[in-house]
Amino acid sequence: MAWNDVVTTVFLFVGVFFALTGALGVLRMPDFYSRLHPAGKSDTLAQGLILVGLMFQADDPMVAVKLALLTGLLFVTAPTATHAISRAAELDGLEPWTHEDPEEGHREDGSEVDDG
Repeated sequence: MAWNDVVTTVFLFVGVFFALTGALGVLRMPDFYSRLHPAGKSDTLAQGLILVGLMFQADDPMVAVKLALLTGLLFVTAPTATHAISRAAELDGLEPWTHEDPEEGHREDGSEVDDG
């Protein structure tokens, strides 16, 4: 196995790890605004790491340059798009989630109330 294969494998695995943790973060967060953070941050980093890993496999230098330009474009546009989406939600009147009553949905003995 050549050195560039090892480097590519490391970048791809780390990129996949960030993509999976970002997906888990989207599932775990309580509201729209909270979900934007793992979706925007980890996906941008995951895509960047995967593209850098692919650069090490490029035989043609022009392919590596194109992948580098694509990585730079993603690092600029993905956070900008996340900000635009959150701003549009705010202008539309979507309120952030607040956990006002920590005892809401619990009985006096500490067990949860089942509304279903």
